[in-house]
Amino acid sequence: MALSTYDELKASIADFLNRDDLTTVIPDFITLAEKQINREVRHWRMEKRATAELNTQYTALPSDFLQPIRFIITAADISALDQVNSVEISKLRDDNGDAVGRPTSYSILDGSIEVHPTPDTTYTLEMLYYEVLDTLNAQTTTNWLLTNYPDAYLYGALMHSAPYLQEDVRVQTWAALYQKAIGDINSESERSKTGGAGRRIKIRSY
Repeated sequence: MALSTYDELKASIADFLNRDDLTTVIPDFITLAEKQINREVRHWRMEKRATAELNTQYTALPSDFLQPIRFIITAADISALDQVNSVEISKLRDDNGDAVGRPTSYSILDGSIEVHPTPDTTYTLEMLYYEVLDTLNAQTTTNWLLTNYPDAYLYGALMHSAPYLQEDVRVQTWAALYQKAIGDINSESERSKTGGAGRRIKIRSY
């Protein structure tokens, strides 16, 4: 059976479970799998670049934001922002009397980017981040994960079906297959980024 669209995925899940009475709940299994995949997969296909105007202490995050990779200010000299936690950024603000200036640090707070110092003018912020997976539904029938790694979707959905069906024995089987798929996805991404670099040996001179 083909496994490249939302409908094909739902049909395959029903076939694996040998059930034809789960039409209304199979989409829930897929949704639960997507939520877990978003927490566990970090692949270069999830990386996205976006820009924003930075002119206040708080700037809204993109709606598809999942996790930061790199934030830089591109105006004049390019500079990367250091990520700190909410306590640290408050301390930095207190230490310099909440003075304005070119931002050097940021924190993720309440769905926003908080920067320090508060910008003294408008800067262009380039964000490199992991975006959430496009949710499969009747309108969005496929995405990069289903196209390239359908086993992650299939076994993830089957894993979440087991508690609903009270098939505790099957949980371990589906979970093992799912975790292998996730591990392979993350490893493939890592190899694609570093595989061509080769191993470097430093020779210390005396």
